[in-house]
Amino acid sequence: MFPVSAFAILLFICFVSGGPCDNIVTLSSSWPGGYTAALKVPIKTSITSWKMDITFSSALTSLYVWDATSTMTSTVQYRLSSVSYNGVQNAGALLSSVGFNAYYVSTVNPAPTITTILFNGINVCSNVITTTSNPLTTTNSVTTTKPLTTTATPLTTTTAPLTTTTTRPTTTTSGSGLPTKYNYPDAITKSLLFYYAQRSGRLPIADNPIPYRSDSALNDRGQSGEDLSGGYYDAGDHLKLGFPLASTITIIAWSIIDYPLGYSSAGQLTKAQNMVKWATDYFIKAHVAANKLYGQVGDGTLDHNYWGRPEEMTMNRPAFFISASNPGSDLAGETAAALAATSIVFKSVDSTYSALCLTRAKQLYAFAKQYQGKYSQSIPQVADFYPSSGYGDELAWSASWLYRASNDVAYLNDAEVFYSQFGLSSNPWEFSWDSKEPGVQIMLARLTGETQYKNAVKAFCDSKVNQPKTPKGLLFVNKWGSLRHASNVAFICLQAADLNISPLTYRQFAQKQIHYALGDTGRSFVVGFGVNPPGKPHHSSSSCPNRPALCDWSAYSSTAPNPQILYGALVGGPDNNDFYVDDRENYVTNEVACDYNAGFQASLAALQSLAFQGLFN
Repeated sequence: MFPVSAFAILLFICFVSGGPCDNIVTLSSSWPGGYTAALKVPIKTSITSWKMDITFSSALTSLYVWDATSTMTSTVQYRLSSVSYNGVQNAGALLSSVGFNAYYVSTVNPAPTITTILFNGINVCSNVITTTSNPLTTTNSVTTTKPLTTTATPLTTTTAPLTTTTTRPTTTTSGSGLPTKYNYPDAITKSLLFYYAQRSGRLPIADNPIPYRSDSALNDRGQSGEDLSGGYYDAGDHLKLGFPLASTITIIAWSIIDYPLGYSSAGQLTKAQNMVKWATDYFIKAHVAANKLYGQVGDGTLDHNYWGRPEEMTMNRPAFFISASNPGSDLAGETAAALAATSIVFKSVDSTYSALCLTRAKQLYAFAKQYQGKYSQSIPQVADFYPSSGYGDELAWSASWLYRASNDVAYLNDAEVFYSQFGLSSNPWEFSWDSKEPGVQIMLARLTGETQYKNAVKAFCDSKVNQPKTPKGLLFVNKWGSLRHASNVAFICLQAADLNISPLTYRQFAQKQIHYALGDTGRSFVVGFGVNPPGKPHHSSSSCPNRPALCDWSAYSSTAPNPQILYGALVGGPDNNDFYVDDRENYVTNEVACDYNAGFQASLAALQSLAFQGLFN
């Protein structure tokens, strides 16, 4: 039997589907006065840009669009235009990244449906006669990406222009369709674009929105020839490092599980799921035997002596692993946590893949538990980059996630034993790729409801709320990735608020930390987002000019902004006095990394979910 909410959604879809554009439009969620739709347009001939003219059956109050710019002609007509990273489409491809939230007066019945979609003038809906459109007049524009410079001839029409000057409710300040200060959906969308830019291996033609990226490191191999292609490059370099990546994926998967509405209302749920899967596919490859897991691909010295495109690397890329004789409970445990969390993400999406992730998570957990040791002692090559301080927190962390994924109480018992054995009740300084104590505390508080774990979480968040901030309000934990640390703490405290632990205080605190990154100091620290964003992130591939131009160390030392916009990347951030210089050569303040965006994106999803439900903004 369907629950009432599921039945209501199905009933709504029945009302708004069955129209001429069902071959293009897919509805994923609805609420009184709105719905979320994804567009999938087959590309018949190769193009360098596109426009979609969409007509609805009745008036909208506003339309929030992602992966496109939007202009309004009338309350029933909108034009969507390509942005810099998705205008070029090859024949045979499927344009599937564009979608929208449609808002309308909740008393309207039936809900507005799409009656026509003209893609570059051609009607792509299945049940209507193909035609060519007259150009449309637009009187106002709302963009969800960096505005594009254009010299196109202005659009004309015989339709009388609207007198309105905005497509948003008057209470909206973010452009997101919600009364939030910043556009969370846009920030989530761009954060996911950053992860696209970090992908290694063979990139799917139909799902590569980064025009300067293509296949790379296809010959990454293990010491016995195992295929280790795929995964993500760690930072501005081209090393693949399993420990911080696994931590990243656990946190992102966690946010998808607990805040799916944050992603779906931004039109990014499928992309977030795919982002996680790109990593877990690699983890499954790297787990070549029950007690053998590759944790690093690439030599740090050789890699850091190269500045250029990953597609053009020629240096040797050795691989290093942990095993029963050279253990790494932290690496194996964190990878188990990532796979367990991902199994939950895909449980109702792809049950076969979910089961595979859970099976591998159980194997890696058993490996971590039986053969205990620090991975950075077994893989000394990683010690200069991500040395581990211990593995007790990862054992408890992975056991907690396995219990949540499998409901096997043996894992919960293990987690509580490790919690006591390794002294994880203390008030830690951070939540990071190396320190999972606050994550363990919040997980056990959620899974058991016991006061001791809630008190530990409260002590952690209270200490951060009360910690003196920088003059402009940043929680400063460490100079290396200062914004990353503040975002990670914000996510833990948003989780605590969901357990009704000082909810208003913790949400206000978390929001302030995320807003600091988005622009509260007068500038954004997110590339391609907001006011005065960083233009020179410490990131080699985005610093390169368009091919076939040479890219080498001269790109590193250039004083010009990176030729490619690394959308969504959160830079390291300012010092404890809020001082920051946008300098590519300063890898402390301008480094970017997969783990930098993890807590940041997760917090954005939580804040978007709260705002979308009207609970907190």
